[in-house]
Amino acid sequence: MEHRESKDNITHKYTPMLILILSIVALGIFAALFSIISNRGKQDKEEPIKVVQTCATCDGSAATKCEQDCMMEASTKPVEYFDDEELDNFRGRQSDEYTDDEAQQFADILYTMRQDEVAAWCRSLNLRGISLPDQIKDETFMLMEN
Repeated sequence: MEHRESKDNITHKYTPMLILILSIVALGIFAALFSIISNRGKQDKEEPIKVVQTCATCDGSAATKCEQDCMMEASTKPVEYFDDEELDNFRGRQSDEYTDDEAQQFADILYTMRQDEVAAWCRSLNLRGISLPDQIKDETFMLMEN
């Protein structure tokens, strides 16, 4: 008789664990069936929207390749002027060779343009062989980033 009691005792001891395991398996089967049923009509996968970088959307923060491509594209087009033809007098000068008065000429032009034109203006200066004065570089780059 002892043998039988110990066997019943063991079975009774593992019954809650067996119920838990069966409950987890049943819940998994139910979740799988629910997923299959809810996805039945949705077999067309929606394609993600693809964003194509152009020079109009290039802001310099994403990749340097964008800036390089835009510079190459801009070099094949006529140079764009921003009512700054007088700056052509500074062609070939290094960025640390400007006096404060000369740098102020650049600053005057910089402050009259819209923020979204600053990057194009810098490209224009670069294509024309004009270095931006060191005195206004920080302000120029801050305007380009915002």
